Amino acid sequence: MLPQARKRFGQHFLTDRHYLARIVATIDPRPGQHVLEIGPGPGALTALLAEHLDHLHVVEIDRNLAAGLRATFPVDKVSVHQGDVLDFDFASLPAPLRVVGNLPYNISTPILFRVAASAERICDCVFMLQKEVVERMVAAPASAEYGRLSVMLQYRFEMASAFKVPPGAFTPPPKVDSAVVRMKPLGPDRVRARDEALFARIVGAAFSQRRKTLANALKPLELGDAPARAGIDPRRRGETLSVHEFVALAEVQSQE
Repeated sequence: MLPQARKRFGQHFLTDRHYLARIVATIDPRPGQHVLEIGPGPGALTALLAEHLDHLHVVEIDRNLAAGLRATFPVDKVSVHQGDVLDFDFASLPAPLRVVGNLPYNISTPILFRVAASAERICDCVFMLQKEVVERMVAAPASAEYGRLSVMLQYRFEMASAFKVPPGAFTPPPKVDSAVVRMKPLGPDRVRARDEALFARIVGAAFSQRRKTLANALKPLELGDAPARAGIDPRRRGETLSVHEFVALAEVQSQE
């Protein structure tokens, strides 16, 4: 019997065996790999992953669900970390680390940024999220879905949408469609900004009011003629810039 889903944690438990199997196939867990599952809930995916792994780490915020997981899985097979993943120390686990899970939709974006901050230690991620969020994650420049989340994640990861999951696959069913996404770090040779804090501020400002030109959107940052110096027309809107162009903007300003 499934536990009662708690609305404040955004809980929707994936129960459809077909989609559970597809997620496991997408992850393709192997013995010897270090895997962290976020939000295991009652452990349906956990049980399937544990069949393929020597050991699995899970982080669960719900105290009752964490207790249930500890009662279900032996400690030498599954380590249950009870707490908020936003406070979890990814560096406490061995690298390279694979991170997977059905992310709670109400805080999925903060979790994605938390994971991105640890990208150097991560091998790959396979997440299930609200379909609209996945569409934003993989969006290309000049599309309606392209925004701050797209740029900040694509700055560190190669993104690919795997497949959609209907509401009926969950208990209780969410009011939206879901999708599975694969994220693979770009590696040490990726294009990166020397001042990543400045890069993040530029991206945030560029998308703060989508209809504004770069010249107007970036005014609060007092960047002067940075777009022109980066070879970018200041009359363009932020939503048309590629990740590399945002990096170029940050680079010319950091050299000042």
